Amino acid sequence: MKVLKQRPDERLVIEAAQRDPARFAELYEDNFERVYAFVARRVYVRADAEDLTAEVFQQALAKLSGFEWRGVPFAAWLYRIAANAIADRWKRAAREQGSPIADDPPDPHSGANPEEIERTAQLFRLVKTLPDDQRRVIEMRFAEEKSIREIAKALKRTAGAVKQLQFRGIQKLRDQVSMESGTRPGGRNG
Repeated sequence: MKVLKQRPDERLVIEAAQRDPARFAELYEDNFERVYAFVARRVYVRADAEDLTAEVFQQALAKLSGFEWRGVPFAAWLYRIAANAIADRWKRAAREQGSPIADDPPDPHSGANPEEIERTAQLFRLVKTLPDDQRRVIEMRFAEEKSIREIAKALKRTAGAVKQLQFRGIQKLRDQVSMESGTRPGGRNG
């Protein structure tokens, strides 16, 4: 089982950020995709996932001076903040709706599989490397959940062109994942 990837110099980066909050940007860049992937798997509305991810990093920056290095990846601390933020939001929404189960939210830690979170974060990073047309189609189709027809209209393309861009984008992502995982395209070990 794959565990969280940790920078060899992560402790030094954290200590530098504790002395100079401007250095927190490096921790943000290193961990954004992981935290977003963690939140997005538990919060299905994209805008809410984005808001919660921003909230996690705001809280982390505010509490960074109290962070104590224990040899565990910094992302684990961020996941705990994220899990608490998700639970707090769920409780608040339940109270506002007058739900009797406001005191019993679902466990945001459930399904917190580090390997799955890493795969999702890797996929987010790889999508950013696609050519602009392919990236936009993939984002609209899978993140924004738009139909081929809606995408074609928005991009002023034919449905066939959108399908082709989607196919090429997905194929490129598969190839990149295969290369990074050490398997040949098609999933066979080399």
